[in-house]
Amino acid sequence: MTIEAQEELDARGLHCPEPLLLVRNRVRKMSGGGILHVRATDPSTERDLAQFCQFLGHVMLQCSESQGVYEFWIQKSAS
Repeated sequence: MTIEAQEELDARGLHCPEPLLLVRNRVRKMSGGGILHVRATDPSTERDLAQFCQFLGHVMLQCSESQGVYEFWIQKSAS
């Protein structure tokens, strides 16, 4: 399944809480329903972004990990 993202964020090499802060700031600027594709290397990003989505009502469409790179597709809530 290929997900088309309107926004991309490369947080590779950054450590907690930097990836989460960058995602939060980027999502704020996006339109409702928009999709953000995030790449990160900090393993705690998986937990942080899952909690971020749950708390704010965004949808984690997909997440994966390959060779130490985590990828996330987050859809901003419509409201």
